[in-house]
Amino acid sequence: MTRRLGFAIAFIALGGLSALAQSKPDDCNGIDFDAKQPLVVAKITAKPRIHYVKSAWENAACPANSEPCKGKAYVLTGDLVLTGKTHGAYTCVAYQSPRDRKQVWTNGWILSSALSPVAPRTSPRLSDWIGTWVHTGGEIAIGKGKSGKLAIKGEQTYPAALNVHSGVIEAHVMPTNGMLAFADDGSVAFDKASEGDCLVRMQRIGALLLVEDNGACGGSMVTFTGLYRRK
Repeated sequence: MTRRLGFAIAFIALGGLSALAQSKPDDCNGIDFDAKQPLVVAKITAKPRIHYVKSAWENAACPANSEPCKGKAYVLTGDLVLTGKTHGAYTCVAYQSPRDRKQVWTNGWILSSALSPVAPRTSPRLSDWIGTWVHTGGEIAIGKGKSGKLAIKGEQTYPAALNVHSGVIEAHVMPTNGMLAFADDGSVAFDKASEGDCLVRMQRIGALLLVEDNGACGGSMVTFTGLYRRK
């Protein structure tokens, strides 16, 4: 589909792609992981669609409201995107449908005025987390654990050129402030993790589960980041 074209990458700017995401202020190459700031999801409000705007690396005059800066890729009204840095009138976003079969994210600038932030659930019940959640390349199972904790187990794969890279998460976590956040197996607090630890954060967004990680939870190119739907 046309909306999938443009500057598309196989994973968000976490871990292996952080060098790209940390490029010039007028370039949007992906969404960074920030241990101090959870990801924010936004809904596209423009009707019936809005095109991505090119970055400076594609055209030195961009991003700008001009025909040369208009990208081929677009998103539709109601699509949910992950948001990152801002630059003037634009916000850097990453889009992939929870029902996509291929691990391809479309990243680029979108007019901030076409975005409406979607607030996460403030006080999810334990039952709101429990279930099997699926996303392109893998799934996460969340069930009841001991002492009010949730048992989390997930696997994600990435089909590289010569083999398949994989990652696994397994932890027992207590929901805190409407969020599940843990390092490695959950025995170490998220904010007390050491460099190189696998960091994972989850939020409930409407009917979906938003997951983000720091790119250290599996092999090269593997990330659990994305919007998951219940199986």
